[in-house]
Amino acid sequence: MAKQNTVFKDAFNRCLKLLAETSALPSEPELGATLGVSRTTIRAILTRMEELQLISWDKRAKMVLRQPRADDYYPAEETDSLSDIIERSFMRRILAGGAEPGMQINELELARDIGTGTTSVREFLIRFSRFGLIEKRPNSHWVLKGFTREFALELTEVREMFELRSAASFAALDPDHPAWLELEKIEALHHEILADIDNRYNEFSELDERFHLLVHRSSSNRFIVDFYDIIAIVFHYHYQWNKTNARERNARAMEEHLAYIAALKTRDAAQVEAACRRHLRSARETLLQSIQ
Repeated sequence: MAKQNTVFKDAFNRCLKLLAETSALPSEPELGATLGVSRTTIRAILTRMEELQLISWDKRAKMVLRQPRADDYYPAEETDSLSDIIERSFMRRILAGGAEPGMQINELELARDIGTGTTSVREFLIRFSRFGLIEKRPNSHWVLKGFTREFALELTEVREMFELRSAASFAALDPDHPAWLELEKIEALHHEILADIDNRYNEFSELDERFHLLVHRSSSNRFIVDFYDIIAIVFHYHYQWNKTNARERNARAMEEHLAYIAALKTRDAAQVEAACRRHLRSARETLLQSIQ
């Protein structure tokens, strides 16, 4: 079921991170400004923290009683946006059906599975249909048209243009931009997964999406970021369509990511472009192999 209090849970998790770094929380207005939520939500967060005996809360005084533990946080899947939940449910249905052309998707059934209204689901499907992957039929039905070789070639051509532009923008970010810290975290996660690749290679597809989305967002171009949603869906899930040599394929892609990340950290335009092109060329070949 889609969580109706996603905003609260996301803000609560972020507030726990603040709590881990201080001995006393700031005022409610300051917390609201920092977390970008209403005063009502802040009060709900403080109440929850008091229930967990994380803080003692007496009017303005908020004293930290203990440091947050892992089990204090809400699971990541409960803090996802509704659009993320719809996307994940949509792709799960496609994968369960083998991603075969002609497969039918019923928006009413999809909405019922997610636990949301059909309007949100319909808006997602309409947006997705702009790229010719699905087609509207009568009675709330949609049909998957398939991921053809021609579609993949067109998609990769646009992806390469966008990512080269975004990678150059990323390398030019100010040294104190938060994206660099996120890049460090992503780099560390690559090393963690590679160290246990036999058991964790299936985690790559989500890591791949996280990394490339970070790069694209640095473009500060709303059209690039918006279109990347569709690019991400295809490239993110094609790793699951074709299981052949998945471990080796994912390990190779992670090594390419690490080389790409290293190039970004040099801030050298030529190195960044070369690493970006090398990885995108490999990703294109993998995608084409997955739909042959």
